[in-house]
Amino acid sequence: MEMFPAIPLSAWKDSKETLHRFAQVVGKIRLAGSVRRNHWWNVPYYVTGSGVTTRPMGLFDGNPVFAIDFDFVGHRLVVRTLDGASSSFSLIGRSVADFHRRTLETLHALGVDVTLLHPHPFDLPDKGRPFAEDTEHAAYDPFWVNRYWQVLSQVSLVLEEFSAGYSGKISPVHHFWHTFDIAATRFSDRRIDQPAAVDPVTREAYSREVISAGFWFGDDSYPRPAFYSYAAPEPQGLADEPLRPAAARWSEQRGSHLATLDYDAAREEEDPVGAVLEFYESVYRAAARLAGWDAAHLACPGGVTDPRTARAG
Repeated sequence: MEMFPAIPLSAWKDSKETLHRFAQVVGKIRLAGSVRRNHWWNVPYYVTGSGVTTRPMGLFDGNPVFAIDFDFVGHRLVVRTLDGASSSFSLIGRSVADFHRRTLETLHALGVDVTLLHPHPFDLPDKGRPFAEDTEHAAYDPFWVNRYWQVLSQVSLVLEEFSAGYSGKISPVHHFWHTFDIAATRFSDRRIDQPAAVDPVTREAYSREVISAGFWFGDDSYPRPAFYSYAAPEPQGLADEPLRPAAARWSEQRGSHLATLDYDAAREEEDPVGAVLEFYESVYRAAARLAGWDAAHLACPGGVTDPRTARAG
């Protein structure tokens, strides 16, 4: 399997638009059926050996404990309950409306009844249209959806390696269904007081000072896949700091700055994984220094925090 295989947005844009909405349908089920965690850590997906999963969820409210998996090898949605019952259906050839209906019917047949508080897309152009009425998005190319999962899996492992070097509060490596990116976020203890007008999703996500690293597959505003990193709030002078490798760039995004390394540029490097890790590290080091983080204290090279263990290794 090639490291970082090609995945141009133009080749699978229609399938991506459909899949993104499928992911939001199940993501909103996860939001309704899981215990809320800080910074919305209860809602993302996690990569598996054949796709992505919600992991087990349930509120001890009379519904069984259940999990929903996307299988991007067999191209099916699979629902399982703790008592061993399961049901699945094909993802191919379905509109969003059909997927929404079939998913809820499958859950109900297994004894799971959940209510989606807002059964519409989140922060997408058709956010005013209910999932149940979306017959427009129905493209699903199995080749490119499987390629998406392959890339997601590889990037997940790169982010795991980057995460291993930090001993402070850090998120899991997780795949967000609202923005369709995969990320890991490092936190400081500094509380961030945000303006009253900030929406509840953003307010909770950025209630503490963060430096985040991730990857997305591209969209209309940035029509190509890219690795990214940023700090929030952004320390003064961050966008003047040099980035590595040379192909990395700063760009302005909604009044702040985002560091990006295009996926295709990383693919051209002699050591693509090393280039991505160098990129993430260059942003983190600059942001941590400017924000006053004690990077040396928070470091744990190779995932080891105990000095004696580190010396023995």
